[in-house]
Formats: sequence, C-alpha cells, structure tokens
Amino acid sequence: MSDPSEATEANGTAGAAGAAEPARSIGDGDRDGGGGRRVRVVLVDDHRMFRTGVQAEIGRTEETGVEVVGEAADVDQAVTVITATRPEVVLLDVHLPGGGGVEVLRRCAPLMADAEQPVRFLALSVSDAAEDVIGVIRGGARGYVTKTITGADLIDSVFRVQEGDAVFSPRLAGFVLDAFASTDAPPVDEDLDRLTQREREVLRLIARGYAYKEIAKQLFISVKTVESHVSAVLRKLQLSNRHELTRWATARRLV
Repeated sequence: MSDPSEATEANGTAGAAGAAEPARSIGDGDRDGGGGRRVRVVLVDDHRMFRTGVQAEIGRTEETGVEVVGEAADVDQAVTVITATRPEVVLLDVHLPGGGGVEVLRRCAPLMADAEQPVRFLALSVSDAAEDVIGVIRGGARGYVTKTITGADLIDSVFRVQEGDAVFSPRLAGFVLDAFASTDAPPVDEDLDRLTQREREVLRLIARGYAYKEIAKQLFISVKTVESHVSAVLRKLQLSNRHELTRWATARRLV
C-alpha cells in the first residue's frame, strides 16, 4: 500500500510507527572503489518495501558502483531530494502521489537541462502501458524499464543512462519508436537550433503556461532576464507573442 508521507534513508530504516517522515538526503559515501565506476542515484517510489529491495539489490556501492544518495515517496519529496543531492541518475516510478513521475520531470526540467551536471531519469515502473511510457519519455526521461528487470540489468541500465544512452525494456522500445515516428517535427529543426540552451528552457516553461516570476524562480534568474530571453526567442523564431510560441512548441512536442 502506498505510503506517500515517507522518505527514508538508504538503509530502509523507518521512523516511528505512524509518524510522517520528511524527505531527506543521504550522506555521500566513498566514490573511488567499485572498479572505478561510480554513479550517484536517487530512488523515487511510493512503496517503502520496494525502495528497500532496490537499495539492497543495487546499493552495495563497493560491489556495484551504485551509491544511493537519497529516497523519496511522492512528488514534493522527490523534487526536494533531487535538488539537494543533484544525483547523476534518478530511478523514477511513474505513478506517485502528488502528480506522478511526469510532474517530477516537469519540475526538475532545469536540472535535466544543466549542461555541466545533468540529472538524468530512468523510469522504473510496474506499468508497461504505452501511455505511461510515452508520457515520461516526452517529459525528459532517458529510458523506461519495468520492475521485472534483474538487479544486474538494472545496474547496467543505470550506468548506461548516466553515460547518456537511452534504455528500454525490449517490448517498450516499440512504443517509443511508433510514437516519435508519427511526429511532424523534422529530425533536425533549424529553428530550434538557433536557440541557446537557456532560451530553450525558457521556451518550454512559457509553453507550459508558467508566468515570468515562476520561470525566474525555477531557473534562479531575474524576471528581467526571463523577459530578455523571451524577446530573443520570439525574434529568432519570428513569432509575435507567447500564444504563438506555445503553439510552435506544442507542434514540435517540446512541452
């Protein structure tokens, strides 16, 4: 049964019975062993027992190279822990209290877009429904595997996502190929290529309906800087207002 108020430390130890636990990060461990490969991971799933099992399976850092630096059980906790720990990979359940995995991706968009230290997401879910797979991939996840995956394959998938690869359980890859084969956007979009990385971030947030103040808060910049970026985007794309910009972004499935 879901326990949306909990977010435990990596050893799976629960708090007092019936007491809600705040989201918290787990201290960094040694990163120099495990054959030289290390990856910092956050587990996001609303089932404590599942998180504990994954931690036990892949979190033996000296053996696996995987260091679990935080856990969360709902959307708000996930955003808090991910922002605080800046992991390299997040194992993300699709169905979560507070809006689901897609909402976590939406709120963590600036972290995914960080060119120097990107946070990458790998969906790990019991669901193999096409709409769930496509939803999180369009939200920015680098892959999607089901909970039937073996521990060894999950570790391999985490490292591949860390390196920038896209990873899918075999039958799920077809959903993604079919979905993106139907898009009207060209493989290389010259208009989009004119925009800087920051301008693309602002574009996506504008298209999602964010106000300038909200964008400024999300990206840790001033409202004036947001306005400057929006003006630059409109000029480069030869658009007149944010409504046209939203239609442009939606047509290219950037929202």
